[in-house]
Amino acid sequence: MATITAGEFRNGKVFEMEGKYYQVVEFQHVKPGKGAAFVRTKMKNVVTGGVTETSFNPTAKFEEVAIERKNMEYSYNDGDLYYFMDQETYDMVPLNRDMLGDAFRFVKENTMCMILSIKGNVFGVEPPNFVDLEVTETEPGLAGNTATNTLKPATLETGAEIKVPLF
Repeated sequence: MATITAGEFRNGKVFEMEGKYYQVVEFQHVKPGKGAAFVRTKMKNVVTGGVTETSFNPTAKFEEVAIERKNMEYSYNDGDLYYFMDQETYDMVPLNRDMLGDAFRFVKENTMCMILSIKGNVFGVEPPNFVDLEVTETEPGLAGNTATNTLKPATLETGAEIKVPLF
């Protein structure tokens, strides 16, 4: 495995610290007027999902972890379990709703997603960057209510609610 420093942190980077795997959620290089520079980091434990905030010396070294990426098809969900099908072996992989993230509310069934794992243990899902969704319900816009940039609620075919322009 390659070694990285805290100064090389980027969002999404996965590293090993004290035998545990962490993914960088947010980072900020801080150079105070007095004292040494440091990297303020918000990181997620990829096994437990717990998020912690820590500061590191920019020269602190960590082992970079190789992330395995596999393209799988989101088939269906049953309660809090979401099932993904391996396109090569046709095996079904169940994942808990907590592993999917907020962006997954825009993904409909039979959509290809990237499954992220470390040493065979799945820790996350990357949904596609772009999806075509249909608006299933929205309220009519009120006439004369256009003095400012106004929005109205709309429901997508996946059940997600968003705000859209009045027209």
